[in-house]
Amino acid sequence: MLGNGVIGILAESTNKWERRVPLTPAHCARLLHGGSGKTGVSCIILQPSTKRIHHDALYEDVGCKISEDLSECGFILGIKQPKLEMILPDRAYAFFSHTHKAQKENMPLLDKILAERATLFDYELIAGDNGKRLLAFGKFAGRAGMVDFLCGLGQRYLSLGYSTPFLSLGASYMYSSLAAAKAAVISVGEEIATMGLPSGICPLVFVFTGEGNVSQGAREIFKLLPHTFVKPSRLPELFQMARDLTQVKQTSRRVFQVYGCVVTCQDMVEPKDPSNFFDKADYYAHPENYRPVFHEKIAPFTSVIVNCMYWEKRYPPLLTTTQLQDLMRKGCPLVGISDITCDIGGSIEFVNRSTSIDSPFFRYDPHDNSYHHDMEGNGVICLAVDILPTEFAREASQHFGDILSGFIGSLASSKSLDKLPPHLRRACIVHSGALTSLFEYIPRMRNSDIEDSSQTLQSVQPARKKYTTLISLSGHLFDQFLINEALDIIEAAGGSFHLVKCQVGQSIDAMSYSELEIGADDKATLDKIIDSLTSLANPSEGHVDSKENVISLKVGKFKDSNIEKENGVKNEAVILILGAGRVCRPAAEFLTSIGRGSSEKWLNSYVTDDSKEKTSVHVIVASLFLKDAEEIVEGIPNATAVQLDIMSKESLSNYISQVDVVISLLPSSCHSIVASACIQFRKHLVTASYVDDSMSKMDELAKSSDIAILCEMGLDPGIDHMMAMKMINEAHVRGGKIKSFTSYCGGLPSPDAANNPLAYKFSWSPAGAIRAGRNPATYKYNGEIVYVDGEKLYDSASRLRIPDFPAFALECLPNRNSLVYGDLYGIENEASTIFRGTLRYEGFSEIMGTLARIGFFNTEATPILEDETRPTFRTFSLALLNCHTENLPESIIGEKFIADQILALGHCKERETAIKTAKTILFLEFHEKSEIPVSCHSAFDVTCLRMEERLAYSGTEKDMVFMHHEVEVELPNGQPTEKHRATLLEFGRTDGARPYTAMALTVGIPVAIGALLLLWKNIKAKGVLRPVDPEIYVPVLDILEAYGFKLLEKID
Repeated sequence: MLGNGVIGILAESTNKWERRVPLTPAHCARLLHGGSGKTGVSCIILQPSTKRIHHDALYEDVGCKISEDLSECGFILGIKQPKLEMILPDRAYAFFSHTHKAQKENMPLLDKILAERATLFDYELIAGDNGKRLLAFGKFAGRAGMVDFLCGLGQRYLSLGYSTPFLSLGASYMYSSLAAAKAAVISVGEEIATMGLPSGICPLVFVFTGEGNVSQGAREIFKLLPHTFVKPSRLPELFQMARDLTQVKQTSRRVFQVYGCVVTCQDMVEPKDPSNFFDKADYYAHPENYRPVFHEKIAPFTSVIVNCMYWEKRYPPLLTTTQLQDLMRKGCPLVGISDITCDIGGSIEFVNRSTSIDSPFFRYDPHDNSYHHDMEGNGVICLAVDILPTEFAREASQHFGDILSGFIGSLASSKSLDKLPPHLRRACIVHSGALTSLFEYIPRMRNSDIEDSSQTLQSVQPARKKYTTLISLSGHLFDQFLINEALDIIEAAGGSFHLVKCQVGQSIDAMSYSELEIGADDKATLDKIIDSLTSLANPSEGHVDSKENVISLKVGKFKDSNIEKENGVKNEAVILILGAGRVCRPAAEFLTSIGRGSSEKWLNSYVTDDSKEKTSVHVIVASLFLKDAEEIVEGIPNATAVQLDIMSKESLSNYISQVDVVISLLPSSCHSIVASACIQFRKHLVTASYVDDSMSKMDELAKSSDIAILCEMGLDPGIDHMMAMKMINEAHVRGGKIKSFTSYCGGLPSPDAANNPLAYKFSWSPAGAIRAGRNPATYKYNGEIVYVDGEKLYDSASRLRIPDFPAFALECLPNRNSLVYGDLYGIENEASTIFRGTLRYEGFSEIMGTLARIGFFNTEATPILEDETRPTFRTFSLALLNCHTENLPESIIGEKFIADQILALGHCKERETAIKTAKTILFLEFHEKSEIPVSCHSAFDVTCLRMEERLAYSGTEKDMVFMHHEVEVELPNGQPTEKHRATLLEFGRTDGARPYTAMALTVGIPVAIGALLLLWKNIKAKGVLRPVDPEIYVPVLDILEAYGFKLLEKID
């Protein structure tokens, strides 16, 4: 049956919530219809299941069969371990078996596989070329665990008397997608940033244990909130600041962010001997020489512990019951534990039970050591769900199948293990009923773990040996059979071993790590074993560091990733772009065009003598997901895609150290990490993000490293600075003073795409734009400071016509705090008017303001959306209009009826405005009878959903960027006052192989130009820079115009 090309997919049977699948219908379609000669798959049979995230009918639609009987399948897939009776003889299986470390609880499954002469591949052992596990769900566990805990946190705080934005969140499984869940968290974050959190629960500090995939996934969600990460050493200072504010009776103060802190083992323990320093290797080898300090140095200042770390019993616990009891007596602010690792009875002693997805929390009261299943009362809430990734079953399955489908054909069609590629052979634990050579150690390790058996096993019981020590073996233990050789050495000398820890490397270049307690009857024998193991590790060396009593078995070395050799780059510059979003491709195409004929006309004048030898550029696009980077560089000559996790300091340093300039298109919260590495390796950095506090603090460090960190090099901020400073500086050179500065900018649909009542469209989630419509604004007008309340922002919109573009009927809204630009541009003491506005097509604000007054943007939970019976969009919208559907014939609910209701309720005064708003409500299909999804809890959620669906760009529609500055200049010596105008108008482009949005072009091209100017040494300044100096903005604006951007300047 092996290799017959017929794949079976098991019905998951371990947990009612397990909805993940190894292959989605789309994956199956590609495998079945790609031709069995190419894919290796001729048939796919699924056991029927009514709880999979994808219905059986969807699989049938693409050609799969549905049958309980998988007997004709040679290769059978699952996610979790199947029941023993589901194992058929002489078949190959792939699932997470959890057997390669000889885990006791899963040995019956391994024995069944062996008895049935079956073959077993373990997903956990399959690795990609980058040396990391390919098939894993850790980040999904972190994401789901964080969302679920934030949901419970809102309920817990409510029971403690605090209303918080967290209360609007649902559990992960309640959202239709991961994106929807993230949007909900972003919405919470925006409310925190706008309305704040009660001072009584602040500082709200989330402590994340560990730095692995689980922690990264949890922090990915956390970072959607307004946040600051602090070092463990700063926690007492942060806590004291909050206490000082409370003592001066600022209890009504609101706090507009949360705090995060990542702790590792060096923050959790310290050497018992105060004269010693913490050493990670020593701690792993001899944890008995360290004492726990988490309860003393971290926990007293922690609100939430997000437990993401691996832990074993030989290590000190993170937090014991006694320690918690003592902490709570002293007023510790700890409110809850999110134990994403679900390590029952593990590092957190009082987490002694797991919870379920439908009942994810228990409450532990340390005062009387009691457990409860409600949110009321004393104690801390604890989440300990052991199947978190399935809450995002759709995305988790898609991620899993994307990778698995790449090599599933080889597994399904291969009749011989030898014909499989090495990375798949290494994942095979059992073949045709026999352990493969790499896993022959399993029976010996099983024996080493028999501690409570009545059978006496002299040869494997280290406790019966007089002399014992702990050793660590690290290196290519399994792929080069060294683990078996090491165990042979121990047993041949008459010694014993006991497996303490085993981590199997996930690629041919990745090392494995095992810890063994070895024993002997006399010290001479133990020394002989250690010497033999040392010789195995270092054939040319015959000694071991007896002081540490730790052997490091290192065979071979990691190969350095030499970017120049790998990509064939010798005498050309290399620019690294971090991030593979929409902005990236225009930047990459622009940079790789350097040195070709098309770029000579607008770049030659800026190539200095120092850089003539590097007039061509190789671009490396790095993304956390290799597929995204590959899509960016497809079809671009001289560009390479790589996978890179910037949280891996080693990987990030490896790439940055070997390039000339770095561009970061990552979220602004990531820039400080990248900047630190650039400072270390003296590499220039360019970003399009605002200079925040974390970046400002790096100014002196950047100067000391002789590098520039060039920020705000996009559109807004970016081109707006450059156009403004060019006008302002030219006026100052002539001795003029700036009497008035006004600036307008907007991302809009092109006129032919403004084909809806709002004349506006979204290329991202509408939530941010709607929230921005509630932001307060401040500006200066004729010497007076004007403040606009966020609730009245739409009402403050004013009609605007640009003289040089009379066809555009526009309006503008004040844009946040304009006064800061007076300081930045050096005109705060001379300009009587400083105004920055956001552009929209005329009529937008009156409609949005009316929708806001009706209640479409209310963020509070709406009772009608909390009922078990889901309302329809029609019922919901009519309820907002104070109508009852049961009293209204369907035929009269139309534009006139809705407009009449708007006027009757006083939401606007003009009938024309009411009619426009009614048209918008109907265009957004709020009159439909379809049910509102359960993920919507407020009117805001429903409106965002409708706008995202109905106000999206179609495939051929273009967007538009419109920026306009007006500067009034008062000149000396009685010269007449001048009015200077500068305008940028750019449309999205669809004439090439790929369409580009105007927004992507106006951000991507400036950052690319900034990188070139740094590469060619045109920018002499060092430190953290903005493009407000002539040496930056003059060449950038010249190149932008030569490249084809429409920059218009006029003086009246």
